[in-house]
Amino acid sequence: MSEALRRKLTNAGRVLAMQDQGDFVAGHVTVRLEDDKGRFLMKPATIGLEEMTPENIITVDLDGQRVGGSMPRHNEVYIHSEILRARPDLNAVIHTHAPHAVAFSSLGKELVPVNNEAGYFYKKLPVFSETTDLIVTAERGKAVAKCLADRNALLLRNHGIVAAGRTLEEAVWVALKLERACRVQLMAEWAGGPKHIAEGEDLEKKNSRGMRQDLFTNVFNYLVRSWCRVHGKHGDPCCAEHYETDLSGYKG
Repeated sequence: MSEALRRKLTNAGRVLAMQDQGDFVAGHVTVRLEDDKGRFLMKPATIGLEEMTPENIITVDLDGQRVGGSMPRHNEVYIHSEILRARPDLNAVIHTHAPHAVAFSSLGKELVPVNNEAGYFYKKLPVFSETTDLIVTAERGKAVAKCLADRNALLLRNHGIVAAGRTLEEAVWVALKLERACRVQLMAEWAGGPKHIAEGEDLEKKNSRGMRQDLFTNVFNYLVRSWCRVHGKHGDPCCAEHYETDLSGYKG
């Protein structure tokens, strides 16, 4: 089971990079081990998101200590360890320097439902402003976890995003949708600011139709296929991985 999870984490890094969430060797993604909830797999430092392999992924405990693998861990490991410690319902955490989200965080404005994606975060998007520095201590990691509270995403002001999920697929979906929501609102701001937003019953219905586990799964699978069509090489075990399509959200 751990090997399959390593392959899925590798694919998560690939699709995040493909969707412009890479920042050279910065950015990291983690997933909790299924058979040891006190440990998680993590992208190692010194490489890009798309350079992860099942072999170079490291294992880390909830104190932020590397307990498996030979490559170095990221200094911001505490974003992951403290969120996973505080939120046993979550199993995956992503931190990237998503460019539109960073730009939007500098405006000091609320993210509003200009598009479908923004509705998922409306009134549910904390902003961590205790520091704009990196999160390199357990104390700061605890503060980020406290700011996240029971949500699944937050903005680190002038720094980046944190996205989390019950599954790796959900965390990736949250990261990508948050960046897209910020990008679309920035476009509206450039045009003078949004004049109309989704509200009320329409917004509630859209959110219920969009925040579904089957969509998290199917979007992730699509992105993996897309990456492999362009970059996949013969014998790549991660591109050979078979992910089941989730049809639970469709009646016919």
